[in-house]
Amino acid sequence: MRPELYVVSGFSRTVTGPPEGGHYVQMEMPVIESTMNRLRVLHVGKFYPPSRGGMEKVVQVLCEAERAVLDSQVLVANDGPRTVRESVNGVPVTRVGVLKKVGSVAVSPTLPLWMRRLRSDVMVIHEPNPWALAAHAIARPKGKLVVWFHAEVVRPQWRYRAFYRPFLRRVLWRADRIIVASPPVAEYADELKDFRDKCVVIPYAIEPEPWPPSDDVQRRVREIRADRTDLLVLFVGRMVPYKGVDVLLRALEQVAGARAILVGEGPLKATWQQLAADLGIASRVEFAGEVGQTELTALYNACDILVLPSVTRAEAFGMVQIEAMACRKPVVSTSLPSGVPWVNRDGETGIVVPPGDVGALRDALRTLAADPALRAQMGERGRARVLTDFTIERMVGQTAALYTSLVEQPVEPVLRNLELGIRN
Repeated sequence: MRPELYVVSGFSRTVTGPPEGGHYVQMEMPVIESTMNRLRVLHVGKFYPPSRGGMEKVVQVLCEAERAVLDSQVLVANDGPRTVRESVNGVPVTRVGVLKKVGSVAVSPTLPLWMRRLRSDVMVIHEPNPWALAAHAIARPKGKLVVWFHAEVVRPQWRYRAFYRPFLRRVLWRADRIIVASPPVAEYADELKDFRDKCVVIPYAIEPEPWPPSDDVQRRVREIRADRTDLLVLFVGRMVPYKGVDVLLRALEQVAGARAILVGEGPLKATWQQLAADLGIASRVEFAGEVGQTELTALYNACDILVLPSVTRAEAFGMVQIEAMACRKPVVSTSLPSGVPWVNRDGETGIVVPPGDVGALRDALRTLAADPALRAQMGERGRARVLTDFTIERMVGQTAALYTSLVEQPVEPVLRNLELGIRN
């Protein structure tokens, strides 16, 4: 049986998608007419900026944009024992006090209380988020429930099945809709196999305009390039096993005249620095650590290629891909069973290679190094894809329409071929 997905399209009052006959259908969608009676939407995350993290950034971008049309607020864990309520860029944020941390899990005993206290029409649980799953089982709050399934959990199998999976399954059963950022996540994620009829594709988004270079950024770009003509490869991400930086370093060894700047911190940074030294390429590799936004924008604009060499589907989307594409840079990424190759279209916006394949990555870098015109063409196509598919206006239009449909007018599922991608 072919999976079903819901495809929600902005404020245009339509839901579109190709049914089995191949034709498109339009269905009336409610929209928000007045700010006097806004839907109350509670986003339950793990943490919130200034805490760093991909999910944290997505929640921030989403909530700040949604505030124009929805009464959105945030419930997350604090980094200390006190509960703090504040406004961050106009978004009401409740940071619940933490008793202790167990690994990356913040134990917040009062989170169930706050789930019930902060009343909402729609609650959005951003998953992975084990403590929020447990808190929801305790609090049993009223209102509609949406799960934003950002990525699969990577845990030892016995521990996952014993302590995590029961709570996740409970929430997925009770969810009115499950949001995924790309069709492959719904297709390949093991835990979504029983719930594909609830899945909605809403891609992540960025504001594309800050990425082109300002005067300050242009000056920094000139400093980074320093009149050098060698190929500059950029990596942006955490220094953790699934990112595959070791594969990138081994490929770079075999690409003459190429250098790399690696942005990010993590437990494997020292290991990979030693690997670069062992390979004899330490002089061609800069481990830049964490950098600020201005420096990151300069690096995106200064580089020739962004490489995302991830080796497992823990890399569910790859936000750095669309950031680089917004700066007109080609991307080399891997053919994971996730949203990564869906974002970066092979031969159009970049090159997709098998994960863990040093030779294929080397060949992709050599191909792009030898053809500046191809790099420019792919960069322009990437920028166009961002402006079409990955804008904040599009994302918020889709989320607002979805929330409203749940409260006021349930939407019938539209049969959808996952291989087609988004075709609104």
